[in-house]
Amino acid sequence: MSLSPFHLAIPVTDLAAARHFYGTVFNLSEGRSSDKWVDFDFYGHQLVIHEHPKTASQESVHKNAVDGHGVPVPHFGLVLSWEDWEALAARLRDFQIKFEIEPYVRFKGQVGEQATMFFYDPSGNALEFKAFKDIGQMFAK
Repeated sequence: MSLSPFHLAIPVTDLAAARHFYGTVFNLSEGRSSDKWVDFDFYGHQLVIHEHPKTASQESVHKNAVDGHGVPVPHFGLVLSWEDWEALAARLRDFQIKFEIEPYVRFKGQVGEQATMFFYDPSGNALEFKAFKDIGQMFAK
């Protein structure tokens, strides 16, 4: 199955801090930009950060219980290979990124076993990155 790249535009309160976070911490290539927005190559997808006043979800985080953890809602991220997920977790630790949910394996030994981690960008946007032991189980019940 071939996946089409998605386009996601998110609000950021400090364009320079967000540009550093996505460009330097994530090491994402920058595309077009202006004084109010920046495009990034987000693992083959288009992520655009737009300068914008703080939103309600950035101001006050809602959490839903999943596997004994409070998962921030809303959030976005990607499903990576297991090796890329481990490398990203190590890179985030090297940059001393504070995790909302530390990297760990959820649903261990069950259908859909997955590695996951949650953290915030400088504007309070929640991100989740995960990897599946068996990618074929991503949508399994």
